[in-house]
Amino acid sequence: MAAVGIDIIEVERIRVAITRWGRRFLERVYTAGELELYATRPTSLAARFAAKEAVMKALGARGLGWREIEVLSGPQGEPVLYLYGRALNQAKEMDITLTVSLSHCRQYAIASVVGQG
Repeated sequence: MAAVGIDIIEVERIRVAITRWGRRFLERVYTAGELELYATRPTSLAARFAAKEAVMKALGARGLGWREIEVLSGPQGEPVLYLYGRALNQAKEMDITLTVSLSHCRQYAIASVVGQG
């Protein structure tokens, strides 16, 4: 089985959410590991937000928690995807492994997710 998800977001939307809601927004959407690495980098946070949306689309699952999906950086700077809770269970049920690709510029961030089983 294969699954695909893609999402794009304006970086400004993340900046506005951070300004308006602060830590409340950040801690609702991002894991402690993501915040440790990217809290001061809105473009990186936007790319990870897009990745979380893309994972949800690839899994075809509603009701997943934002923090059940984590995107950190591997040893070469490549994005590495970690799933927890219901997201992990859904991927196991679908018998797929997900990989993620991220890109961003000053205005937009995009993520694509491919699941193969």
